[in-house]
Amino acid sequence: MPARPPISVLYEDNHLLIVNKPAGLPTMGVAEDRESVLTLAKQYIRRKYNKPGNVYLGTVSRLDSLATGALVFARTSKAAARLTKQFLHCETEKRYWAIVAPTPDPPEDDCVNWVAKDERHHRMQVVKSGATDAKEARLHYRTLRRLPRGTLIEIHLETGRKHQIRLQMAHRGWPVVGDTKYGSSQAFPSGIALHARHLTIEHPTLKTPVTVVAPVPVAWQQWGVTEQG
Repeated sequence: MPARPPISVLYEDNHLLIVNKPAGLPTMGVAEDRESVLTLAKQYIRRKYNKPGNVYLGTVSRLDSLATGALVFARTSKAAARLTKQFLHCETEKRYWAIVAPTPDPPEDDCVNWVAKDERHHRMQVVKSGATDAKEARLHYRTLRRLPRGTLIEIHLETGRKHQIRLQMAHRGWPVVGDTKYGSSQAFPSGIALHARHLTIEHPTLKTPVTVVAPVPVAWQQWGVTEQG
């Protein structure tokens, strides 16, 4: 019988594994005896292909532990190197869905800030362009529709800074729902209302586009969000 995946798989071949990350799990960086998306993905490969030994999976991108959605792993070191380069040079297409409150004004805009780590408070902050370790953060957002307790927006990431969407939305006064670290006063059923909805990468060996769409989590459906938005 085929292995029952311990995590939802969106795409798989000999070079790639793309999964739908659940809320509350770190991408990686924990002890092997603790659960992360990486350990669950390795468990899936080990069971499906009956691999008793070590399983190689290269982490080429990350999602915040409280966020959900499409997350890519490489199944070979060559694929890892090529995919890492794509993400580093912003050669991928990443679109996120988020529920924010209050409603963004204007309903569609570009956001450009300089950001840096706030070591004291263990978060990111908006700084001046000449500040120490400042990095440019760029994204475009557009409103999809109003919800009873927030607004659904789509974000196109042009850079990939830590907590970028969370910080830039909060900086404008519209924090992601459930994101108390960045000022949200509303609770969310699972994690925060940030979902890596759409991802397009170039296949590391075939050089053709690979596109996945991560289904809307159940928690979002409770807030009135469907697969259509």
